[in-house]
Amino acid sequence: MTTRVAPGSDDALTSQVPGTGASSQVGAIADEEELAERRLRARTIAGRVLVGLLFIGCWELFSSARLIDPFYWSKPSSIVTTGWNVLWNGTLLTDIAFTSSATILGFILGILVGAAIGLSFWWSRLYAWVAEPYLVMLNALPKLGLAPILVVLLGIGFGSKVALAFALTVIVTTLSAYGGVRSVDRDLEGLLYSLGASRWQVFTKVVVPWSMPWIVNSFRINIALALAGAIVGEFIASRQGVGRMILYAGQVLDHNLVWVGVVVLGILAMVMYAAVAAIEKRLLKGFDTGTA
Repeated sequence: MTTRVAPGSDDALTSQVPGTGASSQVGAIADEEELAERRLRARTIAGRVLVGLLFIGCWELFSSARLIDPFYWSKPSSIVTTGWNVLWNGTLLTDIAFTSSATILGFILGILVGAAIGLSFWWSRLYAWVAEPYLVMLNALPKLGLAPILVVLLGIGFGSKVALAFALTVIVTTLSAYGGVRSVDRDLEGLLYSLGASRWQVFTKVVVPWSMPWIVNSFRINIALALAGAIVGEFIASRQGVGRMILYAGQVLDHNLVWVGVVVLGILAMVMYAAVAAIEKRLLKGFDTGTA
């Protein structure tokens, strides 16, 4: 049986609008993809939580059953008790604030200075070629080996920890920015020059936006390096910080406190990584929107 569509009906009007059916299909596909993405994200979070709980449960069980030595490996219940006591009766919050501040400040300075140096290579190919082998050498240099020297020069206070975090991030950022500079489209530069643009205009309108994704993509690596630098500086000599707490606990054989410090560092690393990843995603999204 054939169904006729009335000339004035909504179905007839919809069928006469070009692309209406295709648009609705595309919208439905996009909604399905978004729903699938949300489900995958929820499953990922659930899987991570499940793995963590399973690990903690096995750790507690094996330690209580003495399948592993509780003196060295401790157990989650003892670590939580020690952490609670240190939190309310000790200086844990102060140590966390000290380590976090040194890490974040060194990270920010390393990003800003490294990006400025890397972008400056666009102005002179000779300058870039002369500096490149030294950058490679500095990148390969074990910069943590400079920690004792920096502590002697800057003291055991906050400055030496920031300097170490800065030293570990600035070279990585410089190389990332330089990679962005080298990837700039030369034809686009030539087009702007032919339209009468100055070098400064080409630099600000093309080179910097073009290189920004390269710089932003180094954030996740740099935050981990900055945290490692701050912790090593605290290991060398410090009055405060999570690294100092771990070092002190090891010297007095308080293994529960050592594990408290390790867990705190793990949580700090995850929080900083998540924050930097969110900033990176937002910046890259803004960059894509601005250049679309």
